[in-house]
Amino acid sequence: MTTENTRIVQQALAGLIETGDVDALGQFLTDDFVHHRPGPTTSTKGEWLAAVRAALVSLVGMQVEIHQVLADGDRVVVYSRRWLPDAGPEIAVVDIWRIDDGLIAEGWEIIEPMAQVAANLVWWESAQR
Repeated sequence: MTTENTRIVQQALAGLIETGDVDALGQFLTDDFVHHRPGPTTSTKGEWLAAVRAALVSLVGMQVEIHQVLADGDRVVVYSRRWLPDAGPEIAVVDIWRIDDGLIAEGWEIIEPMAQVAANLVWWESAQR
């Protein structure tokens, strides 16, 4: 099960990264797919795919490097780094995907700008002043 779930996520992301085909990504999502970001922000399948499509248009040439893919039961975690051409800003991203009956049913995404990594390692210090 874990190997199959990993394969599903890898296929979905590879198609998007290699070709930019958002519709192909949509085929790997359940109809009631929900995407979460920190805080109360959630998106439906249609809303999230529209946001991905818009991001691809504005982030032409974005590079994605997947560093880790880990799975446990119905969850697959992907750690990647992404950057824009010509030394644009770089981000680290952790995506958590929940698989249900062979499709991605839910996703969570956390993004950290690489320029802020040092400050985020000591975030609690500003509260102690």
